[in-house]
Amino acid sequence: MTQPSTAARPRVLVLYGGQSSEHAVSCVTAAGVLNAIDQTRFEVIPVGVTCSGQWTLPGVDPRTHSFGQSAQLPQVQPQESSVQLHSSSESSADDGVPLLLTHPDGSSESLGAVDVVMPLLHGPFGEDGTLQGLLELSAVPYVGAGVLASAMGMDKHFMKIAFAAAGLRVGPWETVTARQWHADPQAAIDRVHRLTLPVFVKPARGGSSVGITRVDEWSQLQAAIAEAQRHDPKIVVEQGIAGREIECGVLGGLDGAAPQASLLGEIVVSDGEADHQFYDFTAKYTDSTAADLSCPAELPDEATAEIRRQAVRAFDALDCEGLCRADFFYTNDGDVVINEVNTMPGFTPISMYPQMWKATGVDYPELITALLELALARGTGLR
Repeated sequence: MTQPSTAARPRVLVLYGGQSSEHAVSCVTAAGVLNAIDQTRFEVIPVGVTCSGQWTLPGVDPRTHSFGQSAQLPQVQPQESSVQLHSSSESSADDGVPLLLTHPDGSSESLGAVDVVMPLLHGPFGEDGTLQGLLELSAVPYVGAGVLASAMGMDKHFMKIAFAAAGLRVGPWETVTARQWHADPQAAIDRVHRLTLPVFVKPARGGSSVGITRVDEWSQLQAAIAEAQRHDPKIVVEQGIAGREIECGVLGGLDGAAPQASLLGEIVVSDGEADHQFYDFTAKYTDSTAADLSCPAELPDEATAEIRRQAVRAFDALDCEGLCRADFFYTNDGDVVINEVNTMPGFTPISMYPQMWKATGVDYPELITALLELALARGTGLR
């Protein structure tokens, strides 16, 4: 198992950007973390991942990334030289994992070693176990869930199966894979018709509400499926649930301690000028009037306790580590239905996960420190 180096300040590789549709969200998350991380305790090196997958030193200061400053969303730009993690049998675990800057002519130079990675990548090729596998093979500790938990947490189909097996209540849904759709699209549509309108058609392995369509009439279904398939050949169709959207943050315990649940937050989509039928990308990130984020959520004490209990149960059901945000519906009948978890939730200072922990008594810099300490204590390898 890899252990942290003996350096006075552990060196943190903050990785952001990525190849998914949530690239811009990751850039803004990185800005929040880089502006708040305790640099008296950690030495930080930011590395961006372009939309094509190149690891680069930043072309612009990533601390300046934000939504709303211009019409163009923030993006990591390609550079001539690429950054690489370089692990070998000659490297000592106590010395960290070397980071190299490789130039177009094939030469390279050292950027020093890193002790821990904070992978602020959302969506496929960052949050789905692929990057986590690379970091495991490189023997460098990292913040957040491991390979399997990340993969299940990204795939709404397998996530729901794991939740149901753990005794959590999930809403009715149907999954349509690429093979099923190509073999017999009508059979897939017939299965979806078993659900009750409205339904939500989603990429199975997406986030930030990208590619999601609310369907109120069956005539809208095929167009909604096509939109979801633009982002992922595998889709899920979820039956709408009447109720309040409640979220809970979970933070892993140090030295074998049990995970802890935050106070609850609630998302209320506003009836403003914009037509937001649900908490979509625009409502989340670019329209400041589209939704109200209430924390702590006002619920009966029994419901609050139950949702917090189920959030920890969901964390354990996927074998999560470090952190997750668990999203629930509190129905009009007083039932609790889990929707999903996010193993690397939006992490800007105004995002719900940090806001819930702030209300619970852990401020943003403290939360970052706690996550890095959990990762360094955990190391890599089977556990």
